[in-house]
This record gives sequence, structure tokens and C-alpha cells, in this order.
Amino acid sequence: MSDRDELLIKHLLDEASTEENTEVLQWIAEDPANQEYYNQFKKIWDTSKVLEPKSTIDEEQAWKNFKAKVAPPNQQEAKVVPLRYKYGWLKIAAIFLIAAGLWSTYRIFSGADYISVGAGKEVLVKTLPDGSTITMNRNSLLSFASNFTDHRAIRMQKGEIFFKVTPNKEKPFIIDVEKVKIKVVGTSFNVKYLNEQTEVIVETGIVKVSISGADVELHKGEKVIVKNGTTELKKEINTDQLYTFYRNKTLILNNTPLSKVIETLNDAYQVNIVIEDPQIKNLLLTTTFPEDSLDHILQTICETFNIKQVHSEGKILLVNKS
Repeated sequence: MSDRDELLIKHLLDEASTEENTEVLQWIAEDPANQEYYNQFKKIWDTSKVLEPKSTIDEEQAWKNFKAKVAPPNQQEAKVVPLRYKYGWLKIAAIFLIAAGLWSTYRIFSGADYISVGAGKEVLVKTLPDGSTITMNRNSLLSFASNFTDHRAIRMQKGEIFFKVTPNKEKPFIIDVEKVKIKVVGTSFNVKYLNEQTEVIVETGIVKVSISGADVELHKGEKVIVKNGTTELKKEINTDQLYTFYRNKTLILNNTPLSKVIETLNDAYQVNIVIEDPQIKNLLLTTTFPEDSLDHILQTICETFNIKQVHSEGKILLVNKS
């Protein structure tokens, strides 16, 4: 068991110091893969806590056996003073090892072993084992089955991802987003999962979206938005190309409400642009900004609608000229 895992156990037992808890939280925040590791670790830990009251393990002997297995050859046994926490650290640790073994066995035989991929602070383009490609917007996270060429399964945890799927009628490409399931054979489409809402927009081919027994079939230029806690699937025509901006850096607007434009700019440029006047939010804009700077885009918007931008306390306010 590594020092990191021992620290995670202390954290889960509420026995870690303030500094140690801070270290754990910082480590989790550093990389989406760390968050995924922690989530899996906690699942195993929760299993070990369920097993613990029923266990008759001799924790001292279990720990001794474990140390003997991991100790280098010919190393003299050092005298160890075991840590004792309110749950009995040695017993929990021994059961944790058993639970981890059971968990690994389950994942192997169920084909549920998944590999995490996180975009971090930059847009990431990756080719999956079956030849499909994904373009992940910043801070997006997914995991795909380790036997992906045989079992094309993906779990999307957060963010926005464009999928270009290699056709294979024998092996459908399936994405799970919370309770939403997306099934395709060969097509290209965009999935956005943020603020407890899933949006699917199809560029080519056919995509089937389902939730709780309800399903809808999307074709080119169509989309569906599913909010967490609902099972309603209402197909719509997609009227703008804002979802392509993180991939091609071109802002394509077609009678697009200014509020949606600003939402995209805030995400793309990591800024905080605010429109307080409802009348300004509903202004419609039709134009194209190919790989333009934020300053020029805002300048063009202000000149078009005769409004101004005010920089205040880290915000960019768009207001009517007075």
C-alpha cells in the first residue's frame, strides 16, 4: 500500500490532520485522473467498511503476512508499531486489501475496467482504440472500456466532447452520461454535460438518445437537451454553430441571442462577461469571427448594438450607452 493510499485511508476515516486533508484535496484537484482514482478508491473503501463488522480476520497476522509479501528479500523484519484509529486501522487495511482483490476480480470478469482521459486546461484530441476520434473541450473527463475494440463503451463524467465514430454495425458505440444513454454505429456528434444538463447535437449520421425507457432518434442538424431529474426527450432543430467554437476557433452566429454568444465567450476565453439589461441579452447577431481576439469580438458587438463595455472588479459589463 503506497503512502498516498494510506493518506487517503486517513482522510476517509476523518483521522487526517488539516494539512493532510488539504494535501488530499489539492491532489484530487490537480488532475481529472486523480478524481477518478479517488472515486474508485472510495468505492473499494466503502466495500471494506461493509465487510469489516462481519470479518474474523486476525489483523495483526494479516498485516504481518502482507508486510512479508512486500518486503525485499533477506530484509530483517523491523519492529512496527501499528497505527490505531477508531475503526481499527489494521483490520480495515487488511479487509481493504481483500475488498480491492474482489473489486479487481469483479472488474476483470464483468468487463467493467475503464481508462480515464481528462482534457485539463487545453483542448485535447485523442484517437480511441477502435479508430474513433474525440475532441475534448477544457476540463472535460471521460473513461472508456479497456477492451474497447470489443466493447465500445464510454462513461462521460463532465464537460463537452465531439465524437467522430468509426462505423461498426456489429459493435455499437455507447456513451453513458448520468442516466442518459447515447447509442450510435458510425456518426459525428457533440455531447455537452454541464450544470446537470446533457445536450446532444448531431452533425452526421443518426444518434439514438434514451433515458428511463423513453428514446429519441436524432439526425443531422438536430439536438436534444435533457435536464437531470427529468425523462422528457424533446427533439429540436439546432439553429447555431456555437458548439464548434472550441474545435475550430471560429465563432459562427446566425440570429444568435447575445446571451448565448456571451456564454460561449466566457467559456472559451475564461472571462466573466455580464449582461445585466434583459433587452441587451435578447439582441440577435449574425456574423462570423474566424480565430479572432476577445477584444475585437467585444468591440464589434458594442459597435453593432451601440452599447459599451465597462471593466469592473474582474468583470466585463455590457451596458447601454447613456
